[in-house]
Amino acid sequence: MFVSIVTLNYKKKDLTIACITSLWEQHQSEFADNTMEVVIVDNDSQDNSVEAIRHEIKEKKYHNMHVVQNSSNAGFGAGCNLGAAKSTGDFILFLNNDTLVKDGGIMRMAEYCQKHPDVAILGGQLRNFDGSLQPSVGKFYTPWYAFLLLIGGQRFGLLDRSPKSIQQVDWVKGGLLMIRRNVFNEMHGFDEKIFMYTEDMELCYRAKLAGKKIYFYPDVMVLHKEHASTSKTFAIVNIYKNLLYFYKKHRSPAEYRLVKTMMEAKAKSLIALGKAKKNQYLVKTYEKALAEI
Repeated sequence: MFVSIVTLNYKKKDLTIACITSLWEQHQSEFADNTMEVVIVDNDSQDNSVEAIRHEIKEKKYHNMHVVQNSSNAGFGAGCNLGAAKSTGDFILFLNNDTLVKDGGIMRMAEYCQKHPDVAILGGQLRNFDGSLQPSVGKFYTPWYAFLLLIGGQRFGLLDRSPKSIQQVDWVKGGLLMIRRNVFNEMHGFDEKIFMYTEDMELCYRAKLAGKKIYFYPDVMVLHKEHASTSKTFAIVNIYKNLLYFYKKHRSPAEYRLVKTMMEAKAKSLIALGKAKKNQYLVKTYEKALAEI
């Protein structure tokens, strides 16, 4: 198998079915000739997701699409690791289930990796459903960039961006991330202590430390509905928790303390602002975030 696509489902069977349908529409020939496969990991949805997705695959006669039932919801990284272990392709593409594939860009990504053996990880361009670009690469969260993240620098393109050309970058978004199987195995996959969010950055950081190269590939049309599978509060709380974990694991104790202080200050200021404006969303979200650090 040339390319294995791994996608996760958690109580969002309609999104997952739409995603695999779009894959089939664009890559039917690759599935038919055993060039491509999809492994769908259900993270213990405890609903009828597994049955519904399997029924869709059987009913539509989709080839090389397999559903793996996880015994627990251990998070994004753990689910992806399970899917990778059940796959066989030389290249593994991690694809969010809240995406629609609109062209043959996935094969172009794999062919680019094949022609450029120095590329360990290749991220693809994600787009909003109106066709506009979603920032798809980022800067590693050193203290300066962590500060920019906490003050909302992402809104001004100070951390995340979408290059117009193929180029080497710090890290790429996990919603459309291709990696060589041997590199993924060498890195021991995603860090399963990170439940969700920042696991893509952390994987790329470890790859960089090991001397691997991460590139961005813009010539692909994949539509992505942000936060379709989670809430914004869930994202904020987990980013707080996981960013601090990243610092504890990879950076110095002084940097860890600095970033923790910045995170506490932001959370407390937004809790105070929320109380002043009677905005319960701000209060509850950042009380939860503060509790995690």
